[in-house]
Amino acid sequence: MIRRLTIRDFVIVDRLELEFEGGFGALTGETGAGKSILLDALGLALGGRADSGAVRAGRDKADIVAEFDLPAAGPLEAWLLEHELPADEGVVILRRVVEAGGRSRAWLNGVPVTQAQLREAGEWLADIHGQHAHHALLRGDAQRALVDLHAGAGALAAEVAAHYRQWQHLADLRRAAETDSAASERERELLAWQLRELEELAFAPQDWVELNVEHSRLAHAAGLIEGADEALVALGEADLSVGSQLRHINARIGEMTRIDSTVGDVGELLAAAEIQVDEALHELRRYRERLDLDPGRLAEIEQRIEAVTSLARKHRVAAEALPDLQAEWAQKLDDLAARADPARLAEQEKRARDEYEATARRLSAARKPAASKLSAEVTGAMQTLAMAGGKFEVGLEPDASGGIHGFEVVEFRVAANPDQPLRPLAKVASGGELSRIGLAIQVMTSRDAATPTLIFDEVDVGIGGGVAEIVGKLLHRLGYERQVLCVTHLPQVAACADWQWNIAKTQRGGQTVSEVVALDGDARVEEIARMLGGVNITETTRRHAAEMLGT
Repeated sequence: MIRRLTIRDFVIVDRLELEFEGGFGALTGETGAGKSILLDALGLALGGRADSGAVRAGRDKADIVAEFDLPAAGPLEAWLLEHELPADEGVVILRRVVEAGGRSRAWLNGVPVTQAQLREAGEWLADIHGQHAHHALLRGDAQRALVDLHAGAGALAAEVAAHYRQWQHLADLRRAAETDSAASERERELLAWQLRELEELAFAPQDWVELNVEHSRLAHAAGLIEGADEALVALGEADLSVGSQLRHINARIGEMTRIDSTVGDVGELLAAAEIQVDEALHELRRYRERLDLDPGRLAEIEQRIEAVTSLARKHRVAAEALPDLQAEWAQKLDDLAARADPARLAEQEKRARDEYEATARRLSAARKPAASKLSAEVTGAMQTLAMAGGKFEVGLEPDASGGIHGFEVVEFRVAANPDQPLRPLAKVASGGELSRIGLAIQVMTSRDAATPTLIFDEVDVGIGGGVAEIVGKLLHRLGYERQVLCVTHLPQVAACADWQWNIAKTQRGGQTVSEVVALDGDARVEEIARMLGGVNITETTRRHAAEMLGT
């Protein structure tokens, strides 16, 4: 779970240091006070996209640090060890800095990481459900992903997709081999000739760097020799060289030190300078010995550089990209060679199809019980969310030919009332119904994820009254298993929380900033009363708020 969040100069936040508790926590406050800004900051720390608009006006950068517990012996710990990142002391500290120019940097436990690595680690730590997450449920891909999550089959679904792509690739090669063998042969001959050119060049990027360094040294050898000789004379080979003068001065200072010890520090500095000059002199002599005028070697290197640059120009790539081009052509030549043998390709295609079908059948077997379970759970939740008699079903429509996602098409269907038939969710659910169904699905599927922290950003929009209280109790029960954070405007939801923060805007130094206050006792009653009664809060409203909180 998240323990601490530190935010500096992010949007309207100047500096916040927050310490989180477990269970279900509610974040409340007036619209525009900065509730969602806190979640945006946390999203950045978890590897979300960044832009210069995140930086508070007049500041150079925004800095967000989030500290999480590290689940012992879990997949994140294994991931950290795999990427040679610190995994000790039971914590994970994510840091993100966004500069005013838009550039961002990331660290994990003090080690610089990429945004992609930060996001990958963040997926093990927290899951943020946005304000409009329920709208994503109208998409088929989102519905399928939720069912696979509920089935614990995310990795299996990825394996099915990989096998399908390999099968289709081989099928394309086989069809091309059957219809265009003559053209394929000409292309293969041309590619083989071009590849031989690159292989004969035997070029490596590191060789290119060393070649240019040696060329620069040989091309300027005369000047380097002259400069080295001049420096050698000045440092140690002339009568009044730097070295001899330093030795003379150092000896004189030594005599002075015997009379007045306060000049001893000067003597130590001069002694160190003498040692440095001697080391420089020895190093320069070794360098001078390696310098030589070698027109033959220079011509050889220039010829090699010309061969590399000529081939790079011919194929319109940078010299450093020639090895990548060679690898690309080698792979393409292998594909063309395979296309020259349709029978062999047909065998490979069959093997790939068999692997796909076997994996897809395993995925189907995992999806069916998960679909039945999710259907029953969401249907049960609907009965408590002012949709009595309603029904939810995860449809698995067979796709006999198979596709990249397996042997079935996933479709969410709903009947909001008992006298209605089941129809696709996208066609029948009203805005309020979609909000309630979406929240039920998110809560049910969140139980299947390994993520220890669940964050809901105004997912209760579109509901109210008794339904809101039921939603609050649903989140409260979920808080027994996970850490749950919820940004909400509904007093019924906030009253069910184990703890509550108020986020408000205030003026400080002539600027608008956001502040967070942990509410307890009377302060929490007052905030719930504000959410109930608006601007004018009466004693009746306060009593109602206290009753909702059970105080």
